Amino acid sequence: MRRSISLALLIALALPLPGWAKAPPSDAPPPAQTGQLQGAPWRIDVPTRWNGELVMLAHGFEPAGTPRAAVWPANDATPALLKAGYAVAQSGYASQGWAVSDAIADTERLRQHFLSAHPRTRHSWVLGFSMGGAVAIATLERYPQHYAGGVALCGANLPGEVLAREMLTTLLAFDTLFPSAAGLPADGLASTAAATLPQQALYPAIEAAVQSRPALAATLAARLEVPADQLAGTVSLHAPIWHDLVRRSGGVPVGNRATVYAGFGDDAAFNASVRRVDADPAAQARLRRQLGLSGALQRPLVIQYNHDDPTISARFEGVYTALAASAGATPPPTVLPRAGEGHCGFADSEVVRALQAVPR
Repeated sequence: MRRSISLALLIALALPLPGWAKAPPSDAPPPAQTGQLQGAPWRIDVPTRWNGELVMLAHGFEPAGTPRAAVWPANDATPALLKAGYAVAQSGYASQGWAVSDAIADTERLRQHFLSAHPRTRHSWVLGFSMGGAVAIATLERYPQHYAGGVALCGANLPGEVLAREMLTTLLAFDTLFPSAAGLPADGLASTAAATLPQQALYPAIEAAVQSRPALAATLAARLEVPADQLAGTVSLHAPIWHDLVRRSGGVPVGNRATVYAGFGDDAAFNASVRRVDADPAAQARLRRQLGLSGALQRPLVIQYNHDDPTISARFEGVYTALAASAGATPPPTVLPRAGEGHCGFADSEVVRALQAVPR
């Protein structure tokens, strides 16, 4: 499944495809075409009865080191999109981790690759899940001339600095409330010593720590707006994302020297004891270039979230719409009512409906 990675477990063009006006007599879709473009695996699926429209599908977070199949697999929503008449092109991205910057470039490269074989494509749409939501939004902002609109589903629709600050807060809060947790680096999750540890190695020790101090765990879970039983998964997911952002930025991209924290119980004691870090100006500038969002949309965007999503907290949901309102986005994003349960728990029919809800 390539919509996103579960929080708790986190553990092509060889032959031309038929044109949309020349469907073969069989209802069986042509086989997928696959390949690589500058290190990024990809696949293209075109239905027999193609409506002439292309969906560029951006997948979610893939932890660094996750084994990849020889052929890039189809997202779970692909059959429903094909049945609705859309061609679907999907890049696996040239890198893993919080690969938004690579994903934007790889998705654009694949779109051009598709159009070189299908110049009669009527419209292109970009649709992303989870981290792919940020990819979809950034793609619309940077390449509005190429798209009719886009969809961000269960998306981490946050500018890079906001995301980095959230990840850093999680790790520093855990390190403050659960110091010297057994099985974790002595300097804590935010330290460079934790940078090489994968999520599956972090999770058991984090889970043991939160189980050992349930009252503090409840405080942290409430502050992060996640169910208590999902806290260890959340913390162990935020750690590799933070360290990947640091690596890609070439240094610490955000700091907390002047931050006054609230919501951690005894806030005075928390603010007195929490570790303070300074942002590296060059890293901060690089993060802004790579993962910045302006809100200045020129194409229609549909956003939809899930009920009880342990990954995308409610406080994340209004960030991009507020940014778009401030920038005078034309048109403003359309936010659909929540659907489905958990992270990216959409039915395939809901994915198609969200795409078809993009204002034409």
